[in-house]
Amino acid sequence: MSSIFNSIPTYVDYKGQKLAEQIFQGIILISAIIGFIYGMIIQQFGWTVYIVLGGFAVSCLLTLPPWPMYRKNPLIWHPVLPDSASDTREKLEHQKKSRKHK
Repeated sequence: MSSIFNSIPTYVDYKGQKLAEQIFQGIILISAIIGFIYGMIIQQFGWTVYIVLGGFAVSCLLTLPPWPMYRKNPLIWHPVLPDSASDTREKLEHQKKSRKHK
């Protein structure tokens, strides 16, 4: 059963995060405007709240799951350095730290 859940991708790339934020803000703004106008017309503040909460629910449905449209630009990672190179890098970092303390 756990293999089914491990096969579901759960990451979102940076451009996908930006798109999700724009969609979220747009839906909230539009539902707030519509809710305010409708509530003012019928003189019921409760309907304004209901419409904004409905917009919030729709925006959560569209932006919280990692939909494929939020994963179109994955990061390309550099290959792992061999052990000797990482040892050299650690030595250089240690030398830099020791220079700062002097």
